[in-house]
Parts: sequence; structure tokens; C-alpha cells
Amino acid sequence: MPEWAPVRVGSDTPAPEPSRAVRRSWSIEDLRTNARAHLPRAVFDLFDGGAEDEHTLRDNRAAFSRRTLMPRVLVNVADVSLDTTLLGRPSSMPIAVAPTGAVGFGRPGGDVAIARAAARNGIPYSLSTSATASIEQIAEQAGGRLWFQAYIIKDRSFTFKLIERARAAGYEGVMITVDLAVGGKREKDFRNDLSIPFRYTLRNLVDFASRPRWAAQMLRNGMPVMENLRGLTPASTDAKGIVSTAGRNYDPSFDWEGLRSVRDAWPGKLIVKGIVRPDDAVRALAIGVDAIVVSNHGGRQLDGGIATLDALPGVLAAVQGRCSVLVDGGVRRGADVVKALALGAEGVLVGRATLYGACAGGEAGALRALEILRDEVRRTMQLCGARSVAEITPDLLA
Repeated sequence: MPEWAPVRVGSDTPAPEPSRAVRRSWSIEDLRTNARAHLPRAVFDLFDGGAEDEHTLRDNRAAFSRRTLMPRVLVNVADVSLDTTLLGRPSSMPIAVAPTGAVGFGRPGGDVAIARAAARNGIPYSLSTSATASIEQIAEQAGGRLWFQAYIIKDRSFTFKLIERARAAGYEGVMITVDLAVGGKREKDFRNDLSIPFRYTLRNLVDFASRPRWAAQMLRNGMPVMENLRGLTPASTDAKGIVSTAGRNYDPSFDWEGLRSVRDAWPGKLIVKGIVRPDDAVRALAIGVDAIVVSNHGGRQLDGGIATLDALPGVLAAVQGRCSVLVDGGVRRGADVVKALALGAEGVLVGRATLYGACAGGEAGALRALEILRDEVRRTMQLCGARSVAEITPDLLA
């Protein structure tokens, strides 16, 4: 039996059985391979790729490799607990699910699948503004600890209406993404003819036809819709327009005063995602944010930016424990989680890991991704002589 208390999920249905391919996935990379096999190239690259030359995308992973562990030995690690607190509330492990957009384009119902997997595991889930499930649908069908990630739309009143909907639906936190003044240049999307504006071409039609199971799912369920963007513009709600939507509807004039207005309007936990500079962390703290996510958008926007694990120590030093600090970008192994915590993070956010799982196998695949990470975190803690999250201390890093 798991050590954590399962959270009620929707209609209390039992967890789905995984396919053989998902069941025999032993790593997040295995799930990524399975997702690649299921998805057309254009869709896989949309989720998997980064901006321009993808230096930052790769460096996020490399930053974890640059840190090495110094394990303690001869510690009784027969009983190890991953229980911790994230933003002042219990979490069954130091992991939350990051917001990912357009998930339904990879697997119909994928947003709900990932949210339900998070709820079953007793960890927070972040819903993206550009999700293919609505704020209310996630609350009703998944439950658990919910954070709503809000992009700042040029029509500010539209954003504040979304935030009010999250409050009414019982979300505990609002996450403001601040590193997307304009959309990044993701060249793989152009090469795959997932372009601005989107158009069907021989290239992408052949690509879609190469994955008949995926194509049948899309035909059966219909093209996914950006549910939270209904009523903005028709092009903003169609998942086919995700590339053109990124940057076109977001507000490049949003600034510190704009963030202050969100703080004034939102009574719950306020999370700011996308900070890498210590001075920006101090300014966010002065506005009254409850948490900072050290993030570079997974390398999907600015290429050549600092790896998030490299930026983490500076932000932690600036904040000095006055708010929660989490980190995302490149987390693929349990050892990555332990390294981030040893540097001082309260927890990590994972986005592509559960996205790969959902694309490979729906809710069962997302559950498998979290199961893999849970096992690896526990195993790494045991091999490092850490019996609890509190014992993951800086001396574990070389």
C-alpha cells in the first residue's frame, strides 16, 4: 500500500490499467519514446522541442549532470518518507505538476488524465490557461490541490475573469507566468508546417496520416479546444492555432504594477513562475507573492538563457526563506529532485514527464510517470542516507 493518502478523484473510479508498453516503461525517457511512437512528428516536437537552437533546453538537463551527490553511508534507511509541505500544505512528495498547454492535441482528455494522476498521488496540479480542459472541468473531474496558471492576455479583464473562475472553483493558488512577453521562435514547428497561421499542407497531412491511431482519436473526439480561451477570439480556442496564439494574445506591457494588481485581486496563494534573477525575486517578494518558480519555460521561449538549476542558488539567497521557492526545467530523474532540494528548493515542478506519460497512455501513463519519479526519489534518498525530505541537505552535493 502507498504511504500517502489518496485524494478523492471525480467519481471515485479505480485507477486505469496501463498498457504493456506503459507498464514496461522504466524511466521517463521510456515514456518519451512511447509518446514519440504514438504522436505525429509535428505534435511530438510541439511538446518536446525548444526555441531556436535549443541550447537552453539541453542545458536544463546538463545542469543536473553538473551536480554530483556525496552520499552518507551506514544510515538506517529501511523507513524513508517522501512526505513534505509545498506552499504550506501537505504533499506526498516534493513534486508538483507544471502547467502544460494543448495536451488534448496529444491525447484526448489528457489534461484531466494528468490532473487525476496528480490527485491520486496527493500532489499539486497546475492547469494552464491554454489547456484543453476548463477550470471547472478539472475541479469537478479531478479535484485535489489545484493551481491555475494564468497568462496575461492583452484583454486584461479576460484574465481577471479567469482568475475569478479559479477562485469560484476552489483553486488554492494562481500562478502568473512572467517569462512570456512574446512567444519564442520554435523552428521545429515551422519545419513541420505547424506555422503562423496554421495551414494544412501535404507535409503535415502525411505526418498526421503516419500515426493512424492518433488520427482516429482526433477524428473520433474532434479537434481539441482551448476551453479557457472561449470567447476571446476563434483562433485562440482552436488547438491548431497554438503556435500563432503564443505571443499574439499575450500582453507584452504587463509589468510589476500589473503583478501588484493581481496580488490585490487574488486572496489565495500567488505563485510567480519564470523568475531567474535575484533582483526580480526581491521585487516579487516585496509585492507579496507566496512562491517563486525558478523557470525558463522549459527552454521554449528565450534560447541562450540560464539553466534553471544554475539560477536557483541566487534566487534562494535573495529570498532568504521569506517565500517558497520551487524550480522546474529538465527534471527527468528522482536524483534530479534530490539535487534541487539539496540546493535549497522546496520542491520541483514536472511538465514534460507527465505529458509524455499521458500521450503514451492517458491517465495510466501519467500515473506511471509519477510512479517512476516516486520510486527514484525514494531510492536516491536511501542510497544517500536521507530518511526524510528534511535530511536532503546541502552536504549531499559534492
